[in-house]
Amino acid sequence: MFESLSDKLNLVFKKLRGHGYLTEKNIEDALREVRLALLEADVHYQVVKDLIVDVKTRAVGQEVLESITPGQQVIKIVNESLTKIMGRENESLSLKGPLPVSIMLVGLQGSGKTTTAGKLAIFLRKKGRKPYLVPADVYRPAAISQLTQLAMQLDIPVYASMPEMNPIEICKNARIAAAKVGCDTVLIDTAGRLHVDEVLMAELQKIQIAIAPSDILLVADAMTGQDAVNMAKAFNESLEIGGVVLTKLDGDARGGAAISIRSVTGKPIKFIGVGEKLNDLDVFYPNRMANRILGMGDVLGLIEKAQATIDQKEAQFLEKKLRKNEFSLEDFRNQMNQIRKMGSLTDLLGMIPGLNLMKPLKNLQVDDRELVQIEAIINSMTMKERRNHTVINGSRRQRIAKGSGTDVRDVNRLLKSYTEMLNVVKSMNKGGPGKKTRRGLPF
Repeated sequence: MFESLSDKLNLVFKKLRGHGYLTEKNIEDALREVRLALLEADVHYQVVKDLIVDVKTRAVGQEVLESITPGQQVIKIVNESLTKIMGRENESLSLKGPLPVSIMLVGLQGSGKTTTAGKLAIFLRKKGRKPYLVPADVYRPAAISQLTQLAMQLDIPVYASMPEMNPIEICKNARIAAAKVGCDTVLIDTAGRLHVDEVLMAELQKIQIAIAPSDILLVADAMTGQDAVNMAKAFNESLEIGGVVLTKLDGDARGGAAISIRSVTGKPIKFIGVGEKLNDLDVFYPNRMANRILGMGDVLGLIEKAQATIDQKEAQFLEKKLRKNEFSLEDFRNQMNQIRKMGSLTDLLGMIPGLNLMKPLKNLQVDDRELVQIEAIINSMTMKERRNHTVINGSRRQRIAKGSGTDVRDVNRLLKSYTEMLNVVKSMNKGGPGKKTRRGLPF
């Protein structure tokens, strides 16, 4: 996400930091390159213009030219300007009104509305809400089937829509059905089109009048760049949307839509889709996104992911085993599974400040399939082998490789990495229980 933009901006800032002092000429040259980088990232031209004016006004003032670290001050100003353009603070879902409240998901075909409905249901359930899913796209029967299957997979109630039903009646009756089963939040997956048209908008307006939703979320594909911004304007003019869910930010999106939408439409981005898994939906924080664009990472986001997925009691138990040098391959597999739940490892690495600026790690892409292979290898071991790796001889390695569909070299590589890790832990524990040891090892 934003790799190309981050690289170009950091190159500009590196030049600025190389100057002992800054002049108005230095700053103008740097901002010219910032402007080009933002335009190439498909940021709306008016947004770029406003940002450059804001940064220049502050950068040529006393706070920068007389600063001890002028280059760092310019970076700070760019960061603050980006954050302001994207909305300063996170804006949460509006869930006000008589229960059950309704949330409409609108957008074009292919933007990810149906999957986002499932992701939102999981998000709301974690917050203590009782979601109810409603497939209201009767023009594409696969949409009804897809959402129904998602609901069954997630064990969430779903309205039994049929293609021959009227969408407005579906939405009205679904609220009644949701109330009967004790649900408090109705998520409506509305019909999409290949492009914005009057028929689509007229139907959505009728649904809005019929159920008076507490929030209307536009689901927009970040990969479409400025088209997503223009589409957001069109939907907002007809429906007065409450916010945007920007999907596919884990792909090759250049970032322009994320930076531009709030400024152009006046509506906040509330969530971002960062993967295909149903847990890959993040709350959008403008300040954290600005940090990531400028290569500063997102420590708070990383901590929140860890707190949401890692069992604290299990982590403490494993820490004790590490201290006693009793960390087995079975423990390693269990801990690895918890880390995998946090999301893509490449995305997690991108949340660590400065990591993308380190040359050896800049283009590092961690293949999550390798973790699947490691798990398969460990699963092919007997309980005795998992708990005591020293018994794994040559014939056992061949059996494990065959059982996991891998090569003996893969088994050897895993065992070598595991024993090296144990050696590191042992060296750190040599001081004995009376000496301080590092806590919270990420194994």
